[in-house]
Amino acid sequence: MYALFEGNKQIGNPFPTEKEVWEAALIEGLVTDVPIADEEGGHILPAGYHVERIEETEETFAPRPDWKLPREIS
Repeated sequence: MYALFEGNKQIGNPFPTEKEVWEAALIEGLVTDVPIADEEGGHILPAGYHVERIEETEETFAPRPDWKLPREIS
């Protein structure tokens, strides 16, 4: 399972593949482009955000119902 993190805090739901995490972040407007294996890219996620593999045995928490990923990065 993979999830999007802000700092050391998991945000959003876990997904079975890293690709699905990137797709969810793209849909929410958090990323402007999806990484491509043959391109050397810079920071695609805003500073402080990253995708990380999580163990299925780890306890996961549902996000707050009123919380949404930011649509714009300032």
